[in-house]
Amino acid sequence: MELHDLTAVEQARAIRRGEISSLELTEHYLQRTERLNDRLGAFATMTPELALEQARAADARMAAGGAAHSGLDGVVVPIKDLHLYAGVRTRFGSAAVDVVASIDEIVAGRLRAGGTVMTGKTSTPEFGLPAYTEPEIGPVARTPWDLSRSAGGSSGGAAAAVAGGLAPVAQGSDGGGSIRIPASSCGLVGLKTSRDLLPNGPNPEGPGRLGVQGPLARTVADAAALLDLMADSSPDATYLAALDVEPPSLLVGRYCTPVIAETQVHAECIAAYEEATALLESLGHRIVELPVPLPLHAVPHFELVWAAGAAGIPLTPQGEDSVRPLTRWLRQRGAALSAEQVQEAIAYMQLHATSALESSAHVDLVLTPTLADLPHVIGSIRNDADPAADFEAQKRFTPFTSPYNMTGQPAVSLPLHWTKDGLPVGIQLVGRPFEESTVLRVAAQVERARPWSARHPEVW
Repeated sequence: MELHDLTAVEQARAIRRGEISSLELTEHYLQRTERLNDRLGAFATMTPELALEQARAADARMAAGGAAHSGLDGVVVPIKDLHLYAGVRTRFGSAAVDVVASIDEIVAGRLRAGGTVMTGKTSTPEFGLPAYTEPEIGPVARTPWDLSRSAGGSSGGAAAAVAGGLAPVAQGSDGGGSIRIPASSCGLVGLKTSRDLLPNGPNPEGPGRLGVQGPLARTVADAAALLDLMADSSPDATYLAALDVEPPSLLVGRYCTPVIAETQVHAECIAAYEEATALLESLGHRIVELPVPLPLHAVPHFELVWAAGAAGIPLTPQGEDSVRPLTRWLRQRGAALSAEQVQEAIAYMQLHATSALESSAHVDLVLTPTLADLPHVIGSIRNDADPAADFEAQKRFTPFTSPYNMTGQPAVSLPLHWTKDGLPVGIQLVGRPFEESTVLRVAAQVERARPWSARHPEVW
């Protein structure tokens, strides 16, 4: 068994027991990343000196017999390159930005304070705007299950790192599906947290407050352990401990009609959805059909808010000239809006979100496919010659994720289905706001019934 075969929870336990050292573990991941990153496109920036320093500090704490800083003390946890980590280069996936952060974002600071080891910043598309990770400033993030296909976006680098064995878990963020899309594409557990569960500061919130952070992991337990650290959970009530409680019989509403685009859902995505339905029923949960939670006429309001967020990114004139066509198109679209139009779009989006919450209030969970298609071939969605067509293709690829950024509900993608060619296909479980524990308990129950962590891509 190799060190990267261990889960994050197992690695942390082995470090605390003195069975392995954080330094040994960190060197293992740094060596794998040096060997495989050009193929996977997982990391935008590597920080080996910082990582080794943090690993030695973790080992010194263990040798001194002190209490671990956290449940993941000494474990490698990379940060997405949309988020600030003091002393580390930040690019936001863009040629327009190249700075060294002077501060930690709050969640990044919690990861640092928890004793985790930061081997580098994971790759992201420009400002996290598209559903694929094909940055101008680094390699394309590829799913390790088929290197001709995308890892998804915008946490594509984070997902490629975890699925390729370059890190046991990773921090991600999600404004329209950016954790769940790569989780489905890379065969991982990816949790979009409830709005306001985790702080986004000190950066200001974007219009509509769509973006949240969350974990990407190979197992539900690893996702829960990372969430505990990101959320600064009380030791008396952790998400990881909550997994020990078997969920009761729950009412699960389901639908598979695309929400934000009129498109066909791939047969394998429907198969994953039907298999998940049957599995949940076999575990004692009750299934009911749900209507589509948002009407198609709600989508333009989300699009305007998304464009307004892109327009609000501060850039110099030189930076403006260097952004890619999709970013420029979104910024121009957002800049053309008046303040009144932006506020109106936010208000209508919130109105539709409230209706969606009310329509599913009687169920404990919602089940949908994660995506409408298989992991897409690199370059098949990106269209620099026609950014509007690019944006529409993204909507058709991921029509089930962004509604839950609008409602602020927690949503997890689970790798329950695999094609005959070995491609992962995710299903999405959505909970009530702030009921991450329920979502994770059912996810863990599903994982016990149909485990997936023993599956590995060829590069593993």
